Amino acid sequence: MPTFRILSFVIALLAAASAWGAGAVSEHPLKIVASNYPLAYFAERLAGSWATVTLPAPADADPAYWRPDIKAVSAMQKADLILLNGADYEKWLAHVALPRLKRVDTSAGFRDRFIRIENAVVHSHGPAGQHSHEGTAYTTWLDFDQAAQQAEAVAKALIARRPELKTAVLDALKALQTDLAGLDGELKRIATVKPGVPLMASHPVYQYLARRYGLNLKSVHWEPGEMPPEKEWTELGKTLTVHPAKTMLWEARPSPAIADKLSAKGVTSVVFDPCANRPESGDFLAVMKRNVENLKMALQR
Repeated sequence: MPTFRILSFVIALLAAASAWGAGAVSEHPLKIVASNYPLAYFAERLAGSWATVTLPAPADADPAYWRPDIKAVSAMQKADLILLNGADYEKWLAHVALPRLKRVDTSAGFRDRFIRIENAVVHSHGPAGQHSHEGTAYTTWLDFDQAAQQAEAVAKALIARRPELKTAVLDALKALQTDLAGLDGELKRIATVKPGVPLMASHPVYQYLARRYGLNLKSVHWEPGEMPPEKEWTELGKTLTVHPAKTMLWEARPSPAIADKLSAKGVTSVVFDPCANRPESGDFLAVMKRNVENLKMALQR
């Protein structure tokens, strides 16, 4: 067979194989289940149309305190990848049977940097019932360097499942990590404007944020829509005498009554949404940019 005919045959064969591979990916996308929205967002950015990403926790539930029912567990068992936040985020994990080879602990790479919480207060989140934040701080992604490491763990899992997507996934990872590095750099810059300025938080979920960016932060256990009892306002007053914060970070906008009462004490309410569940509008990056801008405006006052 002439050389040019052999070459043509090889090229045609490679083209057919490439077309078959692309078709296989599109016809059989990876099924991915994520335990919170940041991981779902990372997977969606990295896998694009090559995967369907599911966030099983309901929109009105905090994924950190959600418990999967039989249907949710079944969906996870059938998935190709189960993305876990780690850091004791998935408190239900020990009580369900999930294939180990499908599980991806995205924070395992910095396990030695976890923050331990001692002597946490027991409180409730409406219908979620009583609980405490004792154990391991779990909002790891609010340190954007750690978030970049979690995104990398997702990318490695995707590539292990679909090696043919390596180049595309790594390109997407580079773009995602550039976005996260931008947030990281901006928060570092903002924190230098008033280093050590006292801040309050409505809930103890900002530990990694405070550590990474050097925020002087103290927390209470308040909910945006529940007026705290008078004794907690008294305790806040005592805290403010030794920690004179002018800003309180909230996971969501507090009720006008709470915001007004704080304002009377000289404390401005500022939303810094951890974005654990899918937002009503925008995406993870948009929410985090808004958070950074909110904190910037607060520290410029």
